[in-house]
Amino acid sequence: MRLFIQIPCLNEESTLPLVLASMPKRIQGIDEIHIVVVDDGSTDRTVEVARELGVQHFVFHTRNMGLARSFRDGIDYALQHGADIVVNTDGDNQYPQERIADLVQPILHGEADIVIGDRQTKTIAHFSAFKKLMQGVGSGVVNFAAETKLPDAASGFRAYSRESLIRLNIVTQFSYCMETIIQAGNKRLRIASVPVKTNPKTRESRLFDNMFQHMGRSAQAIMRSYIMFKPHVVFLTLALLFFVGAAIPFGRFLVLTWLGIAGDHIQSLIFGSAMLVGALLSLALTVISDMLRTNRTLLEDSLERLKQLQYAPENRLDPNLVGLDDAAQHPSLSVSVDAVIAQHPIAEADSPRVTARA
Repeated sequence: MRLFIQIPCLNEESTLPLVLASMPKRIQGIDEIHIVVVDDGSTDRTVEVARELGVQHFVFHTRNMGLARSFRDGIDYALQHGADIVVNTDGDNQYPQERIADLVQPILHGEADIVIGDRQTKTIAHFSAFKKLMQGVGSGVVNFAAETKLPDAASGFRAYSRESLIRLNIVTQFSYCMETIIQAGNKRLRIASVPVKTNPKTRESRLFDNMFQHMGRSAQAIMRSYIMFKPHVVFLTLALLFFVGAAIPFGRFLVLTWLGIAGDHIQSLIFGSAMLVGALLSLALTVISDMLRTNRTLLEDSLERLKQLQYAPENRLDPNLVGLDDAAQHPSLSVSVDAVIAQHPIAEADSPRVTARA
């Protein structure tokens, strides 16, 4: 059983030693523990500090790509190197790394596909009353969208099984936290929660400028993911509201017609017609979105099979041979990647540079 612990980092030279010092060296049921640092365009000595402290696995971004892209690229690296479980933590030492052993136990025992560390936000001293309230509201909205019962949906301290990562697809550019829960819930993956206590605050969040920006972006990610899986609920609700909005002025105009004074209230017909058009458009969007959902489901099934082939045992790289180039370990992988790049060139700034050298 191989565990990869990934640490997304953006200028974390001061806090990264604290994170690495508290990493577990052995976990019952785990044969190998590997740490991968995802450098999201750091301009300080984050990478040098990580190397000095013994980290051998790195994923590099030539510029800042954001948390969601860092998570996705770190997952890809871990799966390429045969990860059975991937744990995500942060480089700011917010989460208690010593609890990673507890975090992976439900997966090891076959009780869960994803495990989320419950920060118990109501007990966090540096959270304001408003932030605690919004954390609870946000978790409630995510639980509604995902049909789950998680106390802390925004926590980034998580463990994923290999099978769950193959089924999940990150499409947002802000944060993967809400999206992966909604996807996992709608794909009927088993999600468990483990209560943890966070470490003292070391710095302000670099993911957003203020609480309201975070709320806005999170709401956008939740709505997008919810519409992706349940478009009929959204558009049929809109169609019903528009239809009611049309029925009321039409009914009013009909009553006024019976009373013989409808000529002075033609605006009821205009407003009702506009609402009726909105209802018809919503019904049309329901049909279109349902067809798109069917197409997306078929594409995800194909993508899942491609991932199973890509990360199959015969294509995995050995994470213990960090002194060798990945192409030397697996020449066929190098050929296939080169062929893909030749057909679909990608700008260097948008593609991660992956290395496993000490």
